[in-house]
Amino acid sequence: MKNLRITVNGTAYDVQVEELGADSAAAPAPAPAKPAAAPKAAPKAAAAGAGEKVAAPMPGTIVSVNVTNGQSVKAGDVLVVLEAMKMENEIKAPSDGTVTSVVVAKGESVDTGATLVTIG
Repeated sequence: MKNLRITVNGTAYDVQVEELGADSAAAPAPAPAKPAAAPKAAPKAAAAGAGEKVAAPMPGTIVSVNVTNGQSVKAGDVLVVLEAMKMENEIKAPSDGTVTSVVVAKGESVDTGATLVTIG
């Protein structure tokens, strides 16, 4: 995704543009950066991005991120608050675990299905 600012008739709009094609399929995969032996030798929190991905159920803007990498969470804990259609939606942990990665930041726009947090 690329963030762009477009001005139409003197009004500026911030937009996100998704590049389609062969390169877009490889871009969201951060897994090759970690060593192959890391998941076996290290605890779950050390394997960044490993585990269950919590995705955005709808497009919107991140209002707050309530967790950090390495934080333990229980099923039902609020991970992220997502504003969509002027309503704040709490995105909750689907299971107990440890946060292995936080992909979004406050103020960021996300699309449906975008990974917000990964729980290992």
